[in-house]
Amino acid sequence: MADATLRVKLVRSPIGYDRRQRKTLAGLGLRRMQQTVELQDQPAIRGMIDKVRHLVEVEEG
Repeated sequence: MADATLRVKLVRSPIGYDRRQRKTLAGLGLRRMQQTVELQDQPAIRGMIDKVRHLVEVEEG
């Protein structure tokens, strides 16, 4: 599982959502709409994604 990655894409705007959710998106490296980042599949990253699951799409790969 060391090489497992997650592809996370910001599909909804964080405008109007809680400041903590915007900070979580920044922590994931997402700044712009439709931006995609590849992250290591780790429990901490999964937890962050879970907090903003209504704003992102996740693809395992």
